[in-house]
Order: sequence, then structure tokens, then C-alpha cells
Amino acid sequence: MIELLQQYWRPFLYSDGQHITGLAMTMWLLTASIAIGFVVSIPLSIARVSSHFWVRWPVQFYTYLFRGTPLYIQLLICYTGIYSIEAVRNQPELNAFFRDAMNCTILAFALNTCAYTTEIFAGAIRSMNHGEVEAAKAYGLTGWKLYTYVIMPSALRRSLPFYSNEVILMLHSTTVAFTATVPDILKVARDANSATFLTFQSFGIAALIYLTITFTLVGLFRLAERRWLAFLGPAH
Repeated sequence: MIELLQQYWRPFLYSDGQHITGLAMTMWLLTASIAIGFVVSIPLSIARVSSHFWVRWPVQFYTYLFRGTPLYIQLLICYTGIYSIEAVRNQPELNAFFRDAMNCTILAFALNTCAYTTEIFAGAIRSMNHGEVEAAKAYGLTGWKLYTYVIMPSALRRSLPFYSNEVILMLHSTTVAFTATVPDILKVARDANSATFLTFQSFGIAALIYLTITFTLVGLFRLAERRWLAFLGPAH
């Protein structure tokens, strides 16, 4: 049985030339969803703190919707629910997009993490020292220049500790990708368990891989915090 398990644990880390490994698939899901969510969340976070109701309200509704419903349900809606709509199937581009499990999975993950990231960045913008903004205005920075050169750089730096938690939670959330038959780490572990019935060993290997990735991400974010948040530390 151990030899059989060794045969099935290789897809976690080693590619056979035709299929991507479970580790690579998980990292791709994480990287793609986080990248999309990060880029989209920046303008959304600015809209989220807008004083204009009709600018702020749609973003607020979106973040409440995706933070208030389970990611698992969001994935099922993207993977099977949207494709069941006749208007979607009748559009060639939409038909091709929503027939692909990978597209649906990344879409669901990106929408979910974008909602949380938007609230993180919006909270950082609200908590900015009013003196920083007034000083920037005194130098003649207004409108998009104020956000580009002062508000967003400061908000992104201050958001690092909270954003690191979101990235790690997103890594753990990728485990629902097997629902859409995406061969991530958990899917490989389930296949190994089904073939060998060595449940502890199969899922234990998966747990160790997730643990390694998590500690690596924590270390990278700690280094980033030391570099970009050093100004918040005690003066020497």
C-alpha cells in the first residue's frame, strides 16, 4: 500500500508532462485570483469611501453580497448556475468562458477576494491621518494625484498585515476548487485516498504542503512589513 501511495503522491509535486501538478495548480489559482482581486479592489476601495451615495452604494452592496455568502456557493453559481441561463449559452463567447472549469473557478475566487480586499483598503483609507491629506493638499495635490501619490501608497502599506491574512485565507479557500473538478492539491489528495484508502497519509501530505506554502507566505509578508512599515516603528 505504501508503494501505491508513492505512485499517487507524485502528482502533488511532479508533472508527467501532460498534466500540471497539484501544487502548481493551487499556486496558479491563488496567484491569478489574488492578482485580479488586488487590481480591481483599488478603484473599488476609492469608490467605497466616496461621499456620493450612488458611487459608494453599488460597491457596498457587492462587498456585502460576497462577504455574506459562502465561497462554495459562489463557486457553484459561477460553475453551474450561470451556465444554466439560456442567454449565456446562446452567446458564443460567454458559452466558451463558462464551460471552462478553470475560468469559473478563478472568477469566483477573484470576486470573493476582491470584496474582502476592497473593505481592507477602504478601511485603511478611512484610518489615514487627516494631517497627511491636508499636507498633500497644501502642496497642491488634489483629485487623482492626491490618491495616486499620497492616499493609496499610504493605505496599501498600512494594509499589509490585514492583507496578508486575506492572502492566506484565500490559499486555504482554494480547497473548494475540487468541486469544479480542478486538479488542485486537495483533488490529488482525494484521488490518492480513493485509490489507496490511506486517508491519513493522503491528506497528511496535502496538509504539509499547505502548511509549507502558508509559512512561506507569512515570511514574505513579514519581510515586506519590515521594509514598508518601518516608519511606524519606534524612533531610534
